Amino acid sequence: MSETGGAVDGTADGAPGGVREVKSAARTVELLEVLAARGDRPARLQELADGLGVPRSSMYALLQTLISRGWVRTDVTGSLYGIGIHALLTGTSYLDSDPRVRAVRPYLDEASEALGETIHLGRLDGRDVAYLATRESHEYLRTISRVGRRLPAHVGALGKALLAERPDAELPEGPYEAFTPNTRTSREALAADLARTRERGYSVDREEGVPGIVGFGFALRYEVPALDAISCSVPVARLTPDHQARIVAVMREIRARLEATVPAGGGSVHWR
Repeated sequence: MSETGGAVDGTADGAPGGVREVKSAARTVELLEVLAARGDRPARLQELADGLGVPRSSMYALLQTLISRGWVRTDVTGSLYGIGIHALLTGTSYLDSDPRVRAVRPYLDEASEALGETIHLGRLDGRDVAYLATRESHEYLRTISRVGRRLPAHVGALGKALLAERPDAELPEGPYEAFTPNTRTSREALAADLARTRERGYSVDREEGVPGIVGFGFALRYEVPALDAISCSVPVARLTPDHQARIVAVMREIRARLEATVPAGGGSVHWR
């Protein structure tokens, strides 16, 4: 039994702070992450059992439990599984309760209005960047919102701005995944690009994540090293030298104001 009175079945070392990891909880989280990563591609029972190394009967029982609680959904045949609506409700709660997201949102509106381009707020999460807020350009509308989605940090302007705030020794060994022919897939090429980012004070993504789109990323240094960044994305066809200069000037000014107003601790609760 655990100290709180609950059974700890199949625990293992490795959780933060030396606390033993609860395998059943870890398995549940892994399953939800797998389903979330698949997007609109539902999974079958055997596929999930094989992918997570779990007996088919155990995976079926876990899926049924999560279906009953709204975390997983299934089709009318009961053979296909996808992420459930409660994942959305929890994600929305995270965004609504985060004081930094609330503080940054008005500045995203201001940047979008001033520049007429798409503006993002992202947060570093391991080796990825999670998109927390987006203001879409009226000139270039995406068919799928990026909010709640993840992108490897080496790919886009947000991630490169945040990687540049850290020593190159922390970069994983390559090769990295290529999203376009312009993606920097070697550790050496990425490190050289991050050096240029540090010199100029912002990152540039020239069609490295999305063909036809250039991004400019600015780390928000209200904590060190920075975890959050803002970026401006613009189609190549509209990126004149004058427009680029205006983007950089506006985003730099907004970054300075954010760093001066957003609380360093993230609010009354200091999350880690």
